[in-house]
This record gives sequence, C-alpha cells and structure tokens, in this order.
Amino acid sequence: MPERFSTLASIAPLPDPSGNPALAAQDRILALPCTETRRMADAIRVLAIDAVEQAKSGHPGMPLGMADAATVLFSKFLKYDAADPTWPDRDRFVLSAGHGSMLLYAWLHLSGHAGMGIEDLKRFRQLHSVAAGHPEYGEHPAIETTTGPLGQGLANAVGMALAERHLAVRFGRSLVDHRTWVIAGDGCLMEGISHEAAAIAGHFRLSKLTVLWDDNGICIDGDVRMASSEDVLKRFQAYGWAVRRVDGHDAAAVEKALEAATRSRKPTIIACRTIIGFSAPTKAGTAGSHGAALGSAEAAAAKEALGWSSPPFEIPADIKSAWEAAGRRSAGTRRSWLKRLANHQQKAEFERAMAGRLPEGWHEASAAFRQRIAEEKPKAATRVSSQKTLEVLVPAIPEMIGGSADLTGSNNTNVKGVPVLSPDNLGGRYIHWGIREHGMAAAMNGMALHGGVIPYGGTFLVFADYLRPALRLAALMRTRVIHVLTHDSIGLGEDGPTHQPVETLASLRAIPNLCVFRPADAMETAECWDLAIQRTDGPSVLALSRQNLPALRGEAGENRCARGGYVLAEAEGPRRATLVATGSEVHLAMAARETLQAEGVPTAVVSLPCWELFALQDEGYRGAVLGEAPRIGVEAALDFGWQRWLGADATFVGMTGFGASAPADDLFRHFGITVEAVVSAVRRKLA
Repeated sequence: MPERFSTLASIAPLPDPSGNPALAAQDRILALPCTETRRMADAIRVLAIDAVEQAKSGHPGMPLGMADAATVLFSKFLKYDAADPTWPDRDRFVLSAGHGSMLLYAWLHLSGHAGMGIEDLKRFRQLHSVAAGHPEYGEHPAIETTTGPLGQGLANAVGMALAERHLAVRFGRSLVDHRTWVIAGDGCLMEGISHEAAAIAGHFRLSKLTVLWDDNGICIDGDVRMASSEDVLKRFQAYGWAVRRVDGHDAAAVEKALEAATRSRKPTIIACRTIIGFSAPTKAGTAGSHGAALGSAEAAAAKEALGWSSPPFEIPADIKSAWEAAGRRSAGTRRSWLKRLANHQQKAEFERAMAGRLPEGWHEASAAFRQRIAEEKPKAATRVSSQKTLEVLVPAIPEMIGGSADLTGSNNTNVKGVPVLSPDNLGGRYIHWGIREHGMAAAMNGMALHGGVIPYGGTFLVFADYLRPALRLAALMRTRVIHVLTHDSIGLGEDGPTHQPVETLASLRAIPNLCVFRPADAMETAECWDLAIQRTDGPSVLALSRQNLPALRGEAGENRCARGGYVLAEAEGPRRATLVATGSEVHLAMAARETLQAEGVPTAVVSLPCWELFALQDEGYRGAVLGEAPRIGVEAALDFGWQRWLGADATFVGMTGFGASAPADDLFRHFGITVEAVVSAVRRKLA
C-alpha cells in the first residue's frame, strides 16, 4: 500500500480489484461504526455532492475528503456564534483551498447562519448567488476573505493572526483573544506565497494560527509526487512551526491534534491524510474527483456508500439539530464578551477602530501640515514628502501599521519614534517584512480584513509585479490597504532597466477599483495620502519619485487631488495647447508652458495624479479641465492608456521601451523627456 495511505491502515484493507489503494482504505473507513460526528461530516459531503451535481460544475473532491476534519474543527474548536458572524472576537476561519467552497457553504447552512439557505446552495455557482464558485468576501458576512488563487488565503490568515496579536496588546485580551484557522491544500503549499507567509508566521511566533493541510496526495495532473518530493512538514518546522500528522478521517486523532495546537507556543500545521472524493466508489483518491461533478451514477453510489437515503438537499432533523447546536456553542462566550465590552474603558476607541472610522482630529493635523508645505515650498523627492506626511498621520491615527519589504531607507515608510512590531513587541507599528513582497501584500490584506488596523507597506514600484496577485484581490475585496511604491520611473537612475518600471503604471491602472496616485510635489503627496487613508472601499498605490522635485503649488485650502485631475496652470489667453502630466513630469510641463507662453502660444497644464478619481468626475468637469485645444501627454512611462485622456490623435512625450543605466538627468535627455521635447511636440502639433 502506498505510503500516503499507510497511516489509514489501522485495520486490514479490503481487497482492491481496481488497483486504486484509496478505495481499499475508503472501504475500511466506511466499515467502521458511524458516529454522530461522522454523520455531521456526511451532511457536508452530501450537500457538496448535490450542489455540484445541480450546477454541473465545481470541485467536490476536497469537501468530501476534508469533511471529517472540518467537522471536528467547526463543532468543537472554532469560536463563533452563527447568530452574529461579525462578532469582533470570533475566531477567523479561512478556506485557503477556495475551490472546495461547498465545504464552507455547507457548514454555514448547517450551523444556522442566516443568508445561506438551502435555496442558496441550490444556486451554487450561478449568477448573483452568495454561493459563488470560490468564496467571495462580501457575499456573506461569515466569508472572511476571497480565496481561490491558491496560497492567498493562507497568507491572509497570517495577517489576521498578526492583527489579532497586535490588537490584543493595544486593547487587552479581555477584548481581543481569538484564533485563526485555515484549511489549505497541496496547491496552497506548493505556491511560492506559502513559503513567504509561513516564514513570516514562524518569525513572529503566531501561536494562535493553525493550518489543517488537506494532505490527499492528489493535484489536477494526478499524483502530487509527479511534481513535488519535498517534506512539507520539515519545511514548516524549519520556519518555526509545530507540526503534526494525523489520519484526517479519524475524528479523535484530529481532535487531539487540534487540542495540541491550542497549547502550542508556535503556529501549527496539521497534515491531515485524507482521501480526495471520499465515498465516491470509483473516483475517490483520484484527480477525477477534483474539479468536476461526480456524475449522477457516481453521486448516487457515493451516497449509498455513506448510508445516506435522504433526497437531494434534505438533511435529517437530528443531524441539522446537531449542527445548529454547534453554531450556538459559543453564544454564551459572545454574551460574556459583550458584557466586558460594555464596561471596558476603551469601548469607544475599540468600536471606532474596528469600524474603520478615523479618529477625530486627524484631519486638523493634516491640514496644518499642508499649510506648512504651502509656506515652505520644499524641493524634495515625493518619497521623502511621503515620509514627512507619515510623520503627521501615523501619530494621529493609531490604527496605521507600516512596513517595507527590506527597503525602509529607500521607501521612507518608517516614522521616527514609532516602535517596530517584532516577536517580542507585537504592539509595535512598523513591520520589517523581509524581501517578501507577495507575502507582505497578502498579509496586509488579512490585517485589513481582520479590522482594527490600516496597513501600509513599501517596495519599489517595479516590484509591484511580485505582489500583484494580492493587490488584485485587495481591489476585488475592496480592502483598505496602501502600497507605497517608490523609485517610480527612469528617474531612479543608475540601477537601470531591471528596476525602472516603464510599464508598471499602466498595468496597475488596468486593475479595477485600485486608485493609483502619482503626485507631482510635496503638496500633492500630502493630499494623495489624505485620500488614500480615507478610502474605505479599496486599495491605493502611491507611486513616488526617487529624485527631488520642485514645489508647484503654494495654496493649501481645497484638496485639489480629490478630483483626480485639475488645471494646475491655466493658459494666459484662449488655450491653444493643453499639457497633461503626472508625477515627476509635471514640473517639465510647467517649464514648457512658460516657454510656449513666451512664444505666444497660450498653454494650460493639467496635473492628473489619479486617473481613477478623474474618471469618476462628471463629463462637464473633465471637459473643462482637459479643454478643446490639442493635448500633449507627458509621463516617464509607456503611453498605454493615455489615449483615453489625449484623444485618438494623441501626442505623447514619454518612454517607448525599456530604460537604461545612467544618472537620471542623462536618462531623461537620452529618452527625450525634456522641456525642449515637450515644446517641440506642441509646435509640431500646431503646425
């Protein structure tokens, strides 16, 4: 018998004429006396079978295989109250193997969560169904995060566990004392993000994080051993995790492992040896049960093997009652917590932070800072201006937790006097993530989803490609995370084309619901930070310069960046040309305007720091800003997307390919992004 089923051989296997060793192990398990826990697990199984069959689409294998372990978790360990799925001190459960979503939906239905009725399960994977193909944050209040891209959920859970530990220091364990649980699959642990996330969790000793690994040995292509021969548990052990291996179909063994996890001083991973597609008579233990409906005959035979005789989507009353009791198991704990909250001296502050409301007075500090900028008109790189802004915002907003992927001195994301969040000081507010951009971004998503914190993190703009999957999910989930992405053009100079993000701005602007801010000076940087910190319906990127930039504005009243774009300098006379620029190229446009005005060409300059906000303005405002005169775009990046603002007959001064290694000033001249080039472009346009 292959090794992956050897731990299931507590009794002699039955003959296996098919040659599939999983079937012999399955028959042995099915022959054991049927306990209430097994019947509860079978309820998950049959609902998964029924929903996938009705949809003629889905992934039944994981729910069938992990139902036993999940039932132990949901009925005996997970702290939750189905009557209040947003209770702040609930345990967090993340289904990182999101393709097995019917396990999650079946549990929510069975345990009595409102909003996941049997009719919802019947509409699994249908348009506008709360039971989407993969779990989607916001579709149901008990879905903690959007999963499906493998490994993301595990990394989100690391962020949730980190937020819990931080908030426990801030508010005390009487208000914050909960665990984070994950079900992950082989694919989650193969993805590179799992390495980054697991290393972070081990480093911070996140002892209240537990991962149940569905160790079924099967991937879409077949046996996992075709692609992977590593010892996963030794890998996690090296990261500083506690590790255990159990028979995932043995409820008592799973319970013992989970009890040990609750006592561990380290994060814990439990390898649950399971049979994918458990109960399916021919497809169990094979890739055939992973990503498609079993088929009517196989589905009927699977139910028969389980001894299940109820019609589709019907659960016997005694089993449903047992599940609903599990859903109420922590109701008393929740009521006790509510009493503690009512009498807690930090009640108002805790509720404010968890609701995501900014503290009173923060805006006054920001406004005073902008007034100082208007008076002093500093010449500085926008990354430095960003740090100056953070020196005002971070002390005023205690939820802000910053960090960098080992580029603190370059990203300028730290604030003097703010303590580092470390294994020995989880109340700190600055995280050294290490060179783990993807893990950082996904953990930031988890922190934001947990609530009570507003994470921001830094790296170079070009390395947005390392974190893009997590940033995309942040946009999909509309989480409040802020990415400080510096060294945003050829202006970074000598590090050369490997580090010069000529295409990155366009690729980020293509992500729906992501606000990309590229400020032109210290004033715009402060304004963009104000907008990002107030944004509660999605992530933000601040694309910031390495090189110094002159001050362009001397007024501090209205936040002019709030509309995405505005006329920085109007033409002196009827417009004959409009220069539209962002970030470090706005000052070039201003200098070109001065030359053109002197030549008798009335020229306006439009600063366009946030395309996404500008697109939300009414057509009248956009038309008044852009005007009817010929438009010339200026940006040290590729022109992809600029036609939207410049028109079909677009003229663009910028990059046409990759950069080069040289001092920044030489590069701008070499690639023709200069005042003279802008002036010449206008002359040609008007000729």
